[in-house]
Amino acid sequence: MNSRVLIADDQPEICRLLELTLEPLGVDILSAGDSDTALRLAHDYLPEVAVLDIMMPGSFDGLEVCRRIKNTRSLAHCLVILLTAKGQRNDIDAGSAAGADVYMVKPFSPLQLADLVESTLDSLRDG
Repeated sequence: MNSRVLIADDQPEICRLLELTLEPLGVDILSAGDSDTALRLAHDYLPEVAVLDIMMPGSFDGLEVCRRIKNTRSLAHCLVILLTAKGQRNDIDAGSAAGADVYMVKPFSPLQLADLVESTLDSLRDG
């Protein structure tokens, strides 16, 4: 079974860029355009990695999605990458407080993101 990566961003062009970036890794990609769908997909499919935007429509923001993923026993293993335009120190601190493993500011390097996801999945397979 392939590893699963959840992508949650309300901008379709960012979702598509992330899909194109991660597809070569041979992962199953779950895409969501809002926080409610993102959380439902996370609970239904238990992804190994979640790439979340902070600002997205839905019942809550990406920080709360991150918090809920990290506070769910069956999802606690999930590496959460916050990928956002919010790059101020207090934003980064809020991401850390929500339990994010990695905080990346847009514009981002697709190659750096792919390398990070690949190394995470490799370590999960080996460990």
